[in-house]
Amino acid sequence: LATALFAAYEVQSKAVFAHFMLTNTAKFRKHDWKDNIELAREAKIDAFALNIHNGWPYLEEQLDLAFSAVDHFSDFKLFISFDYAGNGPWEKANVTRLINKYKSKKGHYRYNGKPFASTFEGPDRADDWVDIKADTGCFFIPDWSSRGAFGAINLANQVVDGLFSWAGWPWGDQNMDTYTDASYNLALGQSSPRKPYMMPVSPWFFTNLPGYNKNWMWNGNDLWYDRWTQVLGLDPQPEFLQIISWNDFGESHYIGPLDDRQYEAFQYGGAPYNYVKDMPHDGWRKHLPWLIDMYKKGTSSSSEESVVVAYRRTLRHTCGTGNTTLNTATQVQYEFSPAESLEDRVQITALLSNPKGNRKVQIEPKGHWDYTPQGGIGLHHVSLPISDLSLFTASSGFKPIDLTLPPILESCPQNRATNWNAYVASTSQHSKRFSPPAPLSSQVCTSGWGRNSFDPICALTCKYGYCPSSACVCTSLGDATPPPKDGGRPVPGYPFNGDANYGGLCNFVCKTLGSKYCSKMESLKICSTTEQEPSNPPTSPFQPPFCVGGKGKGDEQGLYSQLCSYTCKYGFCPIAICECTATGGFPDQPAWVGGGGHGNVTGAERTDQGLCNYACDRGYCPSSSCST
Repeated sequence: LATALFAAYEVQSKAVFAHFMLTNTAKFRKHDWKDNIELAREAKIDAFALNIHNGWPYLEEQLDLAFSAVDHFSDFKLFISFDYAGNGPWEKANVTRLINKYKSKKGHYRYNGKPFASTFEGPDRADDWVDIKADTGCFFIPDWSSRGAFGAINLANQVVDGLFSWAGWPWGDQNMDTYTDASYNLALGQSSPRKPYMMPVSPWFFTNLPGYNKNWMWNGNDLWYDRWTQVLGLDPQPEFLQIISWNDFGESHYIGPLDDRQYEAFQYGGAPYNYVKDMPHDGWRKHLPWLIDMYKKGTSSSSEESVVVAYRRTLRHTCGTGNTTLNTATQVQYEFSPAESLEDRVQITALLSNPKGNRKVQIEPKGHWDYTPQGGIGLHHVSLPISDLSLFTASSGFKPIDLTLPPILESCPQNRATNWNAYVASTSQHSKRFSPPAPLSSQVCTSGWGRNSFDPICALTCKYGYCPSSACVCTSLGDATPPPKDGGRPVPGYPFNGDANYGGLCNFVCKTLGSKYCSKMESLKICSTTEQEPSNPPTSPFQPPFCVGGKGKGDEQGLYSQLCSYTCKYGFCPIAICECTATGGFPDQPAWVGGGGHGNVTGAERTDQGLCNYACDRGYCPSSSCST
């Protein structure tokens, strides 16, 4: 009755990459490359995606070193990801030359015999890739996330061989979902054969680089655990994964080692302080061998039990926000204050061999894990209030898993600003080799949720193994739960409002779970036993709200009130000087005319938060507030 989620999808060719910022390596020598490659190999990562900026002076020197170093490893590769946003777009001839220069290297990653190539953005140069592919023979899977899945796949007469999404972080204080991933699967599935999807996986995001107009964070609570659960539960599973990132310290999502030589972004980006100093993330690699084997093979094994703990060392109300926002108006997102919207929590994930019988796990003071694996063997996860950090202990068998954790900071050493980065610690102990009791192919979803009005029905259907990623988000996997015996007779089930997005869910509830549960969904105006007139929602029911109206606020009301009224109706409504007064679906953007602009009043406390640049680029540039 409940169908397993994991159809085979060319599992022999699955691969896991890590996004690597080449511009951090100006001082690298060959042994530095070898050291980083060795750490990635230990985590069972297959290749580095080398992000390269146009015009970087050390570009080919470091590419030469990297490809020389990787020759020492038979099971690790490299490929180039052309960054079209970091320092302007790439010229077609230069892209062609670089791919041809390195594609024959022994350490270059190839897919179906073709040299692999990717991008960060660059959809405006999509037509270039018709000739680039013809002249290099590359397999091309770009990140053109700014156009969305369906927009990206149709560029340049479908020049892409697959697509990579950069949407690896949740919106606001919500948990990570898979709606964007589902849209990519749907778009790529329209080709015959299906084109592969490269799914993003990231543990965190915080950046404070005002020189690059970047100062925001996305919610990282539970993100690393949740995202890997989503990888294992997505149907169809992605052909490739890309971990964001190995060494992007400026955005705080690094899983590679700390390195004082790689912190130039803080200088050039005008960071108020170095927010990665003494903040290791190595622990996030600890469980990758287990997870990557589960993804590739459907099973795993380990002779080591381990615990990973991640938390922020500065509580949200101890210091100022540093003007950091949760979400960013630069991506037309509704902004929040992280101090008011995010909880102070600690995330704990443990790989345990058998917490049953005479073996135990102690999660104090909560007393239980939030998520446990099928049969109790594998990854366990819990989120606790940060105040309980000092009380946490975990044990498996007779030996406690000891972990020394630095305390929460009670002062504000960083210019009185909160460091929104995470501290990650881990420890491990030897164990008799263990494996999951059943392969992934025999497991189904056992819990889940949905956005907005989809939540009640997704929570119900996911519990019984029906959790379509087009409507729901799966949060745990395990043995199928039989339908309840008290559900009543099967009855027809249709969307209450005629929206086809509810179709499969209502059909499952009413026909599989029975009339009792169908009536409950009918009382919530989700399902109906009679077919309704089809209807199409004006906007996607899975989208978060966007700002569609606003005004100036506080001291800036007089200077920027007109600008806020203009920009907020298009979703660009920075909370530092604007107040959003209305929300709705994604607002159509005004025509781009270019030119840019900046505020007439300067200084750290009087910045226009990008209002003039946004407005002037779109033809509205009041001289009372802006200069060009």
